[in-house]
Amino acid sequence: MTTSSNLIASDIEAYLKVHENKDMLRILTCGSVDDGKSTLIGRLLFDSKMIFEDQMAAIEKDSKRFNTTDEAFDLALLVDGLQSEREQGITIDVAYRYFATEQRKFIIADTPGHEQYTRNMATGASTCDLAIILIDARHGVQVQTRRHSFICSQLGIKHVIIAINKMDAVDYDQSTYQKIKKEYREFAKDLSFTDVRFVPISALKGDNVVNESKHMTWYPGSTLLKLLNTVSVKQDSSESFRFQVQYVNRPNLDFRGFCGNIGSGEIRVGDTIVALPSGKESRIKSIVTFDGELEKAGSGEAVTLTLEDEIDVSRGDMLVRPHDKPNSVSNFEADVVWMTEEPLCVDREYAIKVGSKSVYGYADAINHKVDVNTLEKQPAQQLELNEIGNCHFAVTEPVQFDAYDVNRSTGAFIVIDRLTNVTVGAGMIRNSIEGQKAKTHEFSEFELEMNALVRKHFPHWGAKDISKG
Repeated sequence: MTTSSNLIASDIEAYLKVHENKDMLRILTCGSVDDGKSTLIGRLLFDSKMIFEDQMAAIEKDSKRFNTTDEAFDLALLVDGLQSEREQGITIDVAYRYFATEQRKFIIADTPGHEQYTRNMATGASTCDLAIILIDARHGVQVQTRRHSFICSQLGIKHVIIAINKMDAVDYDQSTYQKIKKEYREFAKDLSFTDVRFVPISALKGDNVVNESKHMTWYPGSTLLKLLNTVSVKQDSSESFRFQVQYVNRPNLDFRGFCGNIGSGEIRVGDTIVALPSGKESRIKSIVTFDGELEKAGSGEAVTLTLEDEIDVSRGDMLVRPHDKPNSVSNFEADVVWMTEEPLCVDREYAIKVGSKSVYGYADAINHKVDVNTLEKQPAQQLELNEIGNCHFAVTEPVQFDAYDVNRSTGAFIVIDRLTNVTVGAGMIRNSIEGQKAKTHEFSEFELEMNALVRKHFPHWGAKDISKG
């Protein structure tokens, strides 16, 4: 009987206390199509005894119904919950699963491998601390493997585990494992990973996932679960206090609070803050939560802050410390992952959302795009679906941000199509560009309608071309 089981049987409150204080690790699984990402998560849950009997019965029934594998029990169905996913045997949307061991708690994101759904993979990666990148032992490193690795690197993930899966399909051959390991190391040498581990596994058979493999005695390392339990993931969050206002709460005449998540740092009652962009100073009067008031709050907590002075603070504003302010400019350089079939064109106007602040802007230059196979920088006039490039952006009013490498919570933004309101790109701000001023152009309803017609028939035109027309 495990320690947790003993505590559950004897002292449930002590068990809950121990469980509450475990550290949390957010994991991403990614890689190419049919590398076995969903099956791997299912195997982790199955062998860790984290599946209930009713779930087992439902999966057995669905395994026979959909018959996406030759096995009687399809572990991938534990995370592939959409009807279309089960019919096709693929992952389309990001699925999140929770499980825990004696050492720590995990939130694991299963992301799709198909190129068409790269945007979903980037969304899942944006909040993770570690990535498990799967490689099919039969096929080696694929284009999508490289693309996902590059996106993980760009999104600030420093720790990766390369799980070389389906070793049973190559008769657990050591030379195949070593060849793929060498190939991936050569590709990833210029990425920003600080910790890369390799493990040969068979998610279908369970080799080296939770239990050690009897077929790969030549492998001297740890199982995948042991690596997850022991890897030291340094939390690289900034110490700077950043609070982006998401909502102004005014339930009555006596209360006005500012709601949001603390992006980084911590705050105490009585601390001096400054509201940006207005620059007005005040002090924290109270820190309010659903469970009551706090004396202090830290990174990741959802709180409502009240101030001692009646200053103007609105959605999209940022509360920071007076001596530690972020950048506040109208022009910046950013890396962008483009997520739609209609390309990113220079000078086309978009809505740009940095945190909770929305502005209008455009890319006034595409510096280069990246070849995900070679990581070479190539000249580009536009970015196509799933391409990654470096751009200069100009926005209609200053936005407050830190460089993404310094603070992920304030350095990320999304690009939204003004006509359809669809998110078309995700970006990571690298630095500010001084000495430039964004050009402002507000479209009338007539111009918006004409814009839509022109873009339908002349999709390569930019905002300048449309305004001239």
